[in-house]
Amino acid sequence: MEGGDCTYIWQTGDWPRWRFDLALLARPLAEVSRAQGRLAGRLADVGMTLRGQASLVTLTQDVVKTSEIEGHSLDVESVRSSIARRLGIDIGALAPVDRHIEGVVEMVLDATENAHAPLSRERLFAWHAALFPTGYSGLSRLNIGTWRDDACGPMQVVSGPLGRERVHYEAPPAHRLENETSSFLEWVNGAESEPALIKAGLGHLWFVTLHPFDDGNGRMARAIGDLLLGRADGSPQRFYSMSAQIQESARPTTMSWSTPSGGRWT
Repeated sequence: MEGGDCTYIWQTGDWPRWRFDLALLARPLAEVSRAQGRLAGRLADVGMTLRGQASLVTLTQDVVKTSEIEGHSLDVESVRSSIARRLGIDIGALAPVDRHIEGVVEMVLDATENAHAPLSRERLFAWHAALFPTGYSGLSRLNIGTWRDDACGPMQVVSGPLGRERVHYEAPPAHRLENETSSFLEWVNGAESEPALIKAGLGHLWFVTLHPFDDGNGRMARAIGDLLLGRADGSPQRFYSMSAQIQESARPTTMSWSTPSGGRWT
């Protein structure tokens, strides 16, 4: 977005007032609602065991795909074993699970199973700590369980080789994050002022626009989307994966988030 002295959306005078054309969105929203209804109807005809298995498949896909979007490949059987153990589903012998897989699974399950619980700073900090149990992303040490501090420079979306990067977007500066996240959390936990599906999309977009952590923002934004979809569905079980659809629909890109310290995160 460029207009006058404003380069980025958070620099506009009415930020964060979101606007959308409900007339244009009415048809796709209706199509999604019909698809959700058909899915719910089919699942109502099967027993608890099959619904549990279906949810296990969906959650496994969600955890694997949300990590693949960030360039991280997780062992599918290990993810499936971790989720099955936590849900109490018998799948026979369990594959070994490392703490990184456990962290992503903990976040996704907390977002989906506890969708109606308020989203708070403390909950986001816990998700962040679960994603990075060693305190590192690769060789880069992170600020864990707290907002980024921009000590090494602004958080930016860049493309191109090192030394010849092109900046496509810059997130709000760290000193604004306390107020920015307060507005975001108040909106997430407040009464619905827009259709539930639109709120889920806006929640994902708003959080990733703020990019309040050193790393893990994309995975957390998708978890927030799942949380809001769970509230819309009124069910703690998931039977479709937003992360899988995002990965399938997205075009290949070489963009990443970076700071002048040399750290680059998708």
